[in-house]
Amino acid sequence: MPIAPPTQFTAVRRSARFSRCSRHRLLLERHWDEGPLVGFVMLNPSTADHARDDATIGRCTTFARDWGFGGLLVANLFTLRSTDPRILTLTTATSRNADGADEALDELAERCDLIVEAWGAHRTVDDRASAVRTRVARSGTELAVLGRTKDGHPRHPLYVPALTAPVDAFSGRAITLPS
Repeated sequence: MPIAPPTQFTAVRRSARFSRCSRHRLLLERHWDEGPLVGFVMLNPSTADHARDDATIGRCTTFARDWGFGGLLVANLFTLRSTDPRILTLTTATSRNADGADEALDELAERCDLIVEAWGAHRTVDDRASAVRTRVARSGTELAVLGRTKDGHPRHPLYVPALTAPVDAFSGRAITLPS
């Protein structure tokens, strides 16, 4: 029986913070070494949790490793977990976020060396996106995007090429990465 070659990366330490009812995910973390952290702020959480990744978290992890980061944190504009973001248009504004949503964003902003806005184009986001951008920018952490949609929204990680590098969220200039 062939022996598998050693993997390039060490084991990933995983954690996630949920609301009491578990319908909302406030913060997700992945760490593979002691390097700096990158934060991703996306639309709403899907199925990823403390034990498993979904496609989006897998893609974010690949980006973070390729860019030279030692781990990532993920928070969202809205904390309501759903595989279909259209649910956000069917819920009231107050039910889209659990208590502690803004505090999770503050924690991400304080702990990360780079924050990537990556919520894509959805009609429910404009006011919340503006408020979140202002909130995380107060930390002084550099804000980046993976590109912009034709309407100017930050692109979602699943809809950009695998070799995409983050650019400054305001100027579009290349940014310095750890790697």
